[in-house]
Amino acid sequence: MTGTLTQFQDAFADALFGAVPRDARVAALLGQAGFAVYRNTVFKGCIDALQANFPAVVRLVGEEWFRAAAAVYVQTSPPVDARLLNYGVDFAGFLADFEPARELTYLADVARLDRLWVEAHVAPEDTLVEVEAIATLPAERLEQSVLRPHAAARWAWFDADPAYTIWRANREESEVPGGLVWQGEGALLSRPRGEVIWRPLSAAGYAFLEASAAQLTFEAAAQRALDAQPDADLGAIVGALLGAGAFGQIHGDARHAPGPR
Repeated sequence: MTGTLTQFQDAFADALFGAVPRDARVAALLGQAGFAVYRNTVFKGCIDALQANFPAVVRLVGEEWFRAAAAVYVQTSPPVDARLLNYGVDFAGFLADFEPARELTYLADVARLDRLWVEAHVAPEDTLVEVEAIATLPAERLEQSVLRPHAAARWAWFDADPAYTIWRANREESEVPGGLVWQGEGALLSRPRGEVIWRPLSAAGYAFLEASAAQLTFEAAAQRALDAQPDADLGAIVGALLGAGAFGQIHGDARHAPGPR
């Protein structure tokens, strides 16, 4: 009985998104007015969820354009999780290939940042490495330590456009600064004390976080940062990362540091 019910539910869900029913009982429902009403309600719920999950994108393109694009996305990418806060994992990739958005080259990157905000928001609680924990370590021990990124920390680097500046202005419902320089930049999102925050991220800061996530020692991560940006002030960068809550734990012996989560 359970298997039969599951088959019916799967076929019903597929039919809602346009698939040919594999179940005769579902096929019999397609012509009923109630099915169309239910289908429209489900579609609207998915579009509403996307609109809530990607507010910066909505502000950039306008609600009408966004909902039209979201309707196309919903047709081919139905939710796989009942928690619609998680809906739209690949929406940025969809926008990157969406022909009507072809001239908005930064739009997919803005969507990626909206998605990172969601991930930071729903990430599990974690401990927090404070500046004092670093400052009290002897230099030789710090060099061989591994900083583990905080569970809620998310970071990205955008080579082609100032996606973070554009995203931040729209997320904060302000105007994009005049005279915007069209160059790559990075972003860090974190949730050190219950609320998601965001900060600009330099090439050196991005390299340091990437190296830390790969379990490299502090010394090796620092070298990666300087390779990426030779004129970087390493102390200021590490201090800014710590202040933003980017790290959840420091392991004094790299050989016994746990793997990435």
